[in-house]
Amino acid sequence: MGTMSDWISPEFLSFLPFLGLVAAAAAFGGQWGARDWYKSLSKPRWTPPNWLFPVAWSVLYVMIAVAGWMVWRASGENLGPALWVWGLQLLLNAGWSYVFFGRQDIGLALVTIAALWLSIAGFILLAWPVDESASLLFVPYLVWVSFAAALNLSIRLRNPTRA
Repeated sequence: MGTMSDWISPEFLSFLPFLGLVAAAAAFGGQWGARDWYKSLSKPRWTPPNWLFPVAWSVLYVMIAVAGWMVWRASGENLGPALWVWGLQLLLNAGWSYVFFGRQDIGLALVTIAALWLSIAGFILLAWPVDESASLLFVPYLVWVSFAAALNLSIRLRNPTRA
């Protein structure tokens, strides 16, 4: 029977901080969730069911962690511009949940999600020359956040007195 180090590679161990950072952002953002306030808002018919959000975000969060780790490894383990933007998008990601669900500020959440969208697009552009696969891992994230931004805007327009 081997030791733990026999079956856990150094590469896998180097991935854990990225996974930990993403898990921390997810836990921070997820603490408010879709409670009574969100349920009481007027939402468009194309709003996904509540069960879909944690499923989609779980997949996206793993992709976010992998993309950050891939860029870090490909850049010689330096904190280049792509990784700084990776960190920024993670902060904005958690921040949006706080602003939208925690503060219940739909208008400020719209500004926050616009900044999040820009940081995701920025990571895609900055990561491309470093690791194309990592860059491509952010494309579904950009699509999902584009949809979430449209949903945020629609909720804002449907609930002008609640923003």
